[in-house]
Amino acid sequence: MTEAQQPVIVLVCPQLGENIGKAARAMLNFGLTEMRLVAPRDGWPNPSAGPAASGADIVLERAQVFESTADAVADCAHVYATTVRKRGVTKPVMTPEAAAREVPTQPGRSAFLFGPERSGLETDDVALARTIVTAPINPQFGSLNLAQAVILIAYELSKHADLAMPTQEELLPPAPQKELEGLVEQLEGMLEPRGYFFPESRAEATRRNLRGLLTKPGWNHLEVRTLRGVLSSLQRPDRPAD
Repeated sequence: MTEAQQPVIVLVCPQLGENIGKAARAMLNFGLTEMRLVAPRDGWPNPSAGPAASGADIVLERAQVFESTADAVADCAHVYATTVRKRGVTKPVMTPEAAAREVPTQPGRSAFLFGPERSGLETDDVALARTIVTAPINPQFGSLNLAQAVILIAYELSKHADLAMPTQEELLPPAPQKELEGLVEQLEGMLEPRGYFFPESRAEATRRNLRGLLTKPGWNHLEVRTLRGVLSSLQRPDRPAD
């Protein structure tokens, strides 16, 4: 999905700069960069938005301000209103997952509307949308804050974007079998003179269980080296007390 095809996130009459910043942070985490603001209560730019965005400055810098919701979505062919209730407007209702699946298959731009923190979208704003998006939520407590609502939609949209999973380069590969054999032999050599493999009739099974225990975790070579260092330390004679 190119940047020009990305869905637009529209915050209608957002009240707090901190919440705009948090919404920007949620967007950028999942690859969305186009935010549109409709009549933000405290004006724009808002000095409280930057710190709350935690580095998502590109979203705030590109944010566009509109006087009305209609103006904000004028170039969008598909408008989704995120709301817990239908608010008296009869329209198709989708889950965030279903809406996210639909977006990449449609020509033209898509926009997701999010209402003010205290009241949510007004009926007139919902009327502009072609579809209502509602998440399955606890009927006794349907209270998502603005950033939570944005991140829920952004996450579902990210499943259909070309985002990579976080790298795991810091994870070392499992140690080679040769190093594990060295660990097993070292521990067996320490246990043998202490009668650990007694009685003789059970010695083979005991060695097999010990080997299974030591090879099961999938340690990397640094972990094996550390454990062997511990064993070597235990093998040394006790130091005389000062």
